[in-house]
Amino acid sequence: MSDFYFPRKIPYITTLLCASAIMLPGVSEAQEAETINIGLNVSWPGFSFLEVARQTGIADDYELNLTIYEDPLGGHAALAAGQIDIYLSTAEYTPFAIERGTDTVLVSHLNISYGVDKVMIADDMKAEELKGQKVGAPQAYIGEILMGMWLDREGLSPDDVEWVNLNADEAVGPVMSGDLAAAYMYEPWVTRVLDNLETAEIAATTAEPYYLDTGIFMDAMYMNKTFISKQRQAAMDMIRARFDALQYWHDNTEEVNQLFSDYLQWSVADIESVVGTNGKYLEDGLYMLDFDETARICGALDGEPPHGIEHGSIVKSVERTNEWWVKLGLMDEVHDAKKGVDCSLIADLVDDGYRQSMSAR
Repeated sequence: MSDFYFPRKIPYITTLLCASAIMLPGVSEAQEAETINIGLNVSWPGFSFLEVARQTGIADDYELNLTIYEDPLGGHAALAAGQIDIYLSTAEYTPFAIERGTDTVLVSHLNISYGVDKVMIADDMKAEELKGQKVGAPQAYIGEILMGMWLDREGLSPDDVEWVNLNADEAVGPVMSGDLAAAYMYEPWVTRVLDNLETAEIAATTAEPYYLDTGIFMDAMYMNKTFISKQRQAAMDMIRARFDALQYWHDNTEEVNQLFSDYLQWSVADIESVVGTNGKYLEDGLYMLDFDETARICGALDGEPPHGIEHGSIVKSVERTNEWWVKLGLMDEVHDAKKGVDCSLIADLVDDGYRQSMSAR
């Protein structure tokens, strides 16, 4: 596999909070909100529900401090260092966290890539014609696995192509100019290319059972282990707040899609191209897991998860991901997947009686 170059990094700006509480006249301890530092790996509506919680008062007992990284690996580094407490990202990083022994853990799946992640080809060509050509995908990220699985399905190995480390938005120009033969993309960038390049085609999508049934292609919530151990109630409350915000979106979809638009500086149409308008899913977009579905994937609640995903399969999906990283040459061995997962927070919420089940309106 060719060497990758790392994507641009947006500096992480930390908010410094005074550790010692200075009590002013008329201000009581009960009025002071605990600050929770939260990272989003890229600008993405699926990662932005805690911003909904912040703006709507769902998490009023806490001060939510959100940072968008536009750098998935940089965000994971910040979480491992304790600069943030929670990180909203995709689930495929977990094997690397296990291998490196970082102070981070996967605590919950959030939604399923229901076709929103795709492999685009710039021109209709046979698979063997891709040999020696450049393909774009972000290193150690969901796009590299999707590209790798597609190449494998087409009978090609990772060494048959030249890899270029680009995220979806960065790959648009090179695909349009012909510098890339294929690239990983998601909306709204897929539509940008299809609308402007007549020869472009979609070669693979996560809506296909071949990819969907693996349980690999998910958005997820990670937490710092020290945060969990020292502030366990806050950790549970953040999961609850995230799913309460999901319920608020379900009940007020148009309002929240506008909130996403304002927060992410996307058009409402682009937001809807990812999350839809029915409060649950969009074909070729995201399928939002309600809490009960997530708890079933964790094995903490009876019943079957949707879309062919197995009950209690969160650990198995990490193992499958690890196997693909080995196949793609980014890891040397398969580790104990249980070390990267902590479903105890979800289980505690189930024991507390928290439930949530929602359907498309």
